[in-house]
Amino acid sequence: MFVPRGTLPRIMFEKEYDVIVVGAGHAGSEAAAAAANMGSSTLLITMNLQNIGQMSCNPAMGGIAKGQIVREIDALGGYSGIISDKTAIQFKMLNKSKGPAMWSPRVQSDRMRFSEEWRLMLEQTKNLYFYQEMVAGIMVEGDRIVGVKTSLGLEIKGKTVVLTNGTFLNGLIHIGEKQFGGGRAGEKAATGITKDLVDLGFDSGRMKTGTPPRVDGRSLDFSKMVVQPGDEHPEKFSYSDSTKPLTQQRDCHMSYTSPLVHEMLKEGFDRSPMFNGAIQSIGPRYCPSIEDKINRFADKDRHQLFVEPEGWNTVEYYINGFSTSLPEEVQFKALKQVEGFENVKFFRPGYAIEYDYFPPTQLKHTLETKLVSGLFFAGQINGTTGYEEAASQGLMAGINAHLKVKEQDPFILQRNEAYIGVLIDDLITKGTEEPYRMFTSRAEYRTLLRQDNADFRLTPRSHAIGLASDERLKKMEEKKESAQKFVNFFKETSVQPEEINPILESNNSASVKQSDKMFKVFSRPEIGMDDMRKLSAVEEFIQVNNIDHEVLTQAEIQVKYAGYIEKEKNNADKLNRLEGIKIPVNFDYSRLKSLSFEAKEKLSAIQPATVSQASRISGVSPNDISVLLVYMGR
Repeated sequence: MFVPRGTLPRIMFEKEYDVIVVGAGHAGSEAAAAAANMGSSTLLITMNLQNIGQMSCNPAMGGIAKGQIVREIDALGGYSGIISDKTAIQFKMLNKSKGPAMWSPRVQSDRMRFSEEWRLMLEQTKNLYFYQEMVAGIMVEGDRIVGVKTSLGLEIKGKTVVLTNGTFLNGLIHIGEKQFGGGRAGEKAATGITKDLVDLGFDSGRMKTGTPPRVDGRSLDFSKMVVQPGDEHPEKFSYSDSTKPLTQQRDCHMSYTSPLVHEMLKEGFDRSPMFNGAIQSIGPRYCPSIEDKINRFADKDRHQLFVEPEGWNTVEYYINGFSTSLPEEVQFKALKQVEGFENVKFFRPGYAIEYDYFPPTQLKHTLETKLVSGLFFAGQINGTTGYEEAASQGLMAGINAHLKVKEQDPFILQRNEAYIGVLIDDLITKGTEEPYRMFTSRAEYRTLLRQDNADFRLTPRSHAIGLASDERLKKMEEKKESAQKFVNFFKETSVQPEEINPILESNNSASVKQSDKMFKVFSRPEIGMDDMRKLSAVEEFIQVNNIDHEVLTQAEIQVKYAGYIEKEKNNADKLNRLEGIKIPVNFDYSRLKSLSFEAKEKLSAIQPATVSQASRISGVSPNDISVLLVYMGR
């Protein structure tokens, strides 16, 4: 049968997809899952279907602030938390010695199983289709996206497009003085998209990231290293019942560099792309290469190295803390001087990679571009670094692409609602000139944005847009009700001096002379839940009401940090009043004569949606905000 030229793409693909997602890393996978689960016909295009959800760098999810983001993704109905639980080989709750706002879950992952589980879950997602090829450009009509072009010349139509290209846009890999194109070790770079975007008027830039060598665990002497076990009672990321906490775990280990290691590494500095000018772009400040650490912290004679297994059964290990782009023989020679690495065998050397990104001030809060309607950016294309940051952006872009197609209101998280809201607001309001990484210190409402209450904060919002299931919402409501009931018990129940004083005295806390409410006693910093459980009435309440670990933790935090939580809620309410004052689209700031010149320039470039967002722009003063408020009738 004769098929006329140009009809093949229409046979291979749907006439027009609701959402096309380009790239299947953490951002692309979450974007595709969200859009498809909400009911959009979604096409996920990637250069290699075998590498869906690939962990390009360290085999771990979560960590400081990042663990909160994974919990938020899970509460919103994303997949990252479930997949992290299913493929975890070790769990740790970091910062337990600090307040609960700082507690951050982290898992060591099985790299191969992580990618496999992502693919299996996506393949079981309704409305989601796959295609393996490089996207070489985008198709735009007027100011609206209409599809993508592939390297084979196919044109695929889409109502919206989400670009999640990671480090692949014109990626360039550096090892010493050697350079070669690539988006990741063993994979080619993606070309064409940057040119199309720049031709449309987008600003672009270059960023850098790096990765350490991978080594053969059979060649290491772990007896010379410090053992880093997981938690004795491991928890999990997902709030759903589809995963269970680990019952067995793999140890990680820790070793250190030394002055001798540093001297050997310095021998290659003249051939380091970091120092000889081959790399011009900026790398992540908070995850520097080993050569950068030696150079910046010359007073330190050693640095920690975390020796992390890549999975349950593999012998491959990741050397966290030894990210480098030095010549491979310099890497090898220096690493052999580290205790436990005397006989090390390399699987592959470390390398640095440069890639294109697009300053995120060119985006709306939905992650849709301001220049092209229906075009969304998520992940490292926006200047971020980290799986968790990428995945959260992908989720939000996928949600908003679907809502755009259905002509529904956008889904935006505020800074007091989620770390995801802080992340996106920081990006589009302040921009970034170096790879952006999330920290708890970036969130002014971190007491509200804890890892333990992400489901309380976000599951109702996700359920309202049809992403979180009825089952998820019901489970959250039962947990919330149980926690509140327990807190009320402490508020309403008194304890006698003869019952509580022995417990207080054993914790060096002042005794009481008369009966008092348990809530007041429990609020003391020296007293914990284990202490309160020594009271028969408390233990009886726990047993009768079948209160689990999550509810115990939640109730304790609500009692002990009630004052801090209330204060932050009040501050958040003040912020929300400014969030409610909208600024008209394409507002002409030159009309406001009292605005400073810098404010006019910054506000015109970023076009904030609200007065609150305007107040967070660098260079916009409180006086400028007052001028805006007067104009807006406030």
